[in-house]
Amino acid sequence: MFDLDALRQAAELVHQSIPPTPQHAWPLLARRLGCQVWVKHENHTPAGAFKVRGGLVYIQELIKREPRLPGLITATRGNHGISLAMAARDAGLQLRILVPEGNSTEKNAAMRACGAEVIEYGRDFDTARLRAAQLAKTDGWHFVPSLHPDLIKGVATYALELLEAVPDLRRVYVPIGLGSGICGMIRTRDLLGLDTEIIGVVSSAADAYAQSVEQGRIVCTETADTFADGMACRMPAPEALEIIRTGAARILRVDDAAIRHAIVALHEDTHNLAEGAGAAALAAAMQDRERNRGKRIAVVLSGANIDREVLAAILTGKPAVADQSRSNPETAHSAPAAH
Repeated sequence: MFDLDALRQAAELVHQSIPPTPQHAWPLLARRLGCQVWVKHENHTPAGAFKVRGGLVYIQELIKREPRLPGLITATRGNHGISLAMAARDAGLQLRILVPEGNSTEKNAAMRACGAEVIEYGRDFDTARLRAAQLAKTDGWHFVPSLHPDLIKGVATYALELLEAVPDLRRVYVPIGLGSGICGMIRTRDLLGLDTEIIGVVSSAADAYAQSVEQGRIVCTETADTFADGMACRMPAPEALEIIRTGAARILRVDDAAIRHAIVALHEDTHNLAEGAGAAALAAAMQDRERNRGKRIAVVLSGANIDREVLAAILTGKPAVADQSRSNPETAHSAPAAH
């Protein structure tokens, strides 16, 4: 893992392309939860999510190792692909992204807008990922995984911004997909020598990481049926699980109803948009209301890339839209060891 100097260097690299995102303490959220609540606004990046940081660092480090790359290929359901598309565009590299059939049209459009070739293939992420790996071997292109030390180092720069800007936080709530975000937060907390508790948040319908921590071994689930596709993890990555197991204070489960409620709360109290995974940290903090009373806490709003129809249904209280329930690329991989 990286040290503090390497993390600061990564932050300098990231800030050449995107400014630090804000963290705000919102009075209405404080009244709602009975404590001071700081929100880390990763929804304010140009990619609409925290993962853009990892893509920038990963590709810069990759170019140092392999300066004559013919191109990159990956599989995704959204934010991982948007991150890589922006970084590849800036580096002048070709990028091919495989997504499952029926993937979010808005996320697909964002990737294409950055110059990536987006190919819909297969019924789910696993099918798309296997096809991407095959194409990488056939074409000699570099296959980009969804979890890698350079990706963790890149996204950890958001944790550095938050923890240095807001001292004396009692705890921070972080959503867990495949794990880069929470691993970066844990590592940064430790490098800064802080005693802040880090609480991981999973969907109750995709709780592979929670089960794995509880049982002390990798536990995979058959399904991950949550509209919060950024947390739709069926198969934990061993390297991420070890960091989470030793560094997180607790793992909390939140259901889709609680996540929808948190999306509405963020809209009403802060006028910010959140995708499912982006609102999960607040949902967990609301669940922890009594524990947090009078404390100083933070929640990570990890992204805002939610399709308009899904958001409209949530804000108007209509029946849930189920078109984001398939497993996520960054999470539902079938070969964790390949990372």
